[in-house]
Amino acid sequence: MKIAIPQWKGRVSPLFDEAREVLLFDVSGGRKHHCEGVTLIGNDPFERARSLRRHGAQLLICGAISHPLEMALISTGVQVISFTCGRIDDVLKAFLNGQLNEKRFLMPGCESRQRQIRNRQSQRPQQ
Repeated sequence: MKIAIPQWKGRVSPLFDEAREVLLFDVSGGRKHHCEGVTLIGNDPFERARSLRRHGAQLLICGAISHPLEMALISTGVQVISFTCGRIDDVLKAFLNGQLNEKRFLMPGCESRQRQIRNRQSQRPQQ
């Protein structure tokens, strides 16, 4: 799985819409195997989403994100975990250990919001 995390000074970028650099982590078996930096160009939500998908991202862990950009990502098949904060190494480790739901990784002011992984399937009406 390829996990994308936008970075700013070694931390999760507070607003994905303004992030210029994303770290892509190859993970499997609960371990990180490879990391590469990717520069995002432009502000168009669909172009940013397509760019991440072209680089193989399957999951984005980010801070705040606009609704149009989140929907663009979901439409390309990228899952989104938003409202995340912290040092990137700590966030990735917490995700791999199933501990990302701890309050310390939730952006300040978002305590009342329940974080969830959003993907194309969760947007479909239940039948």
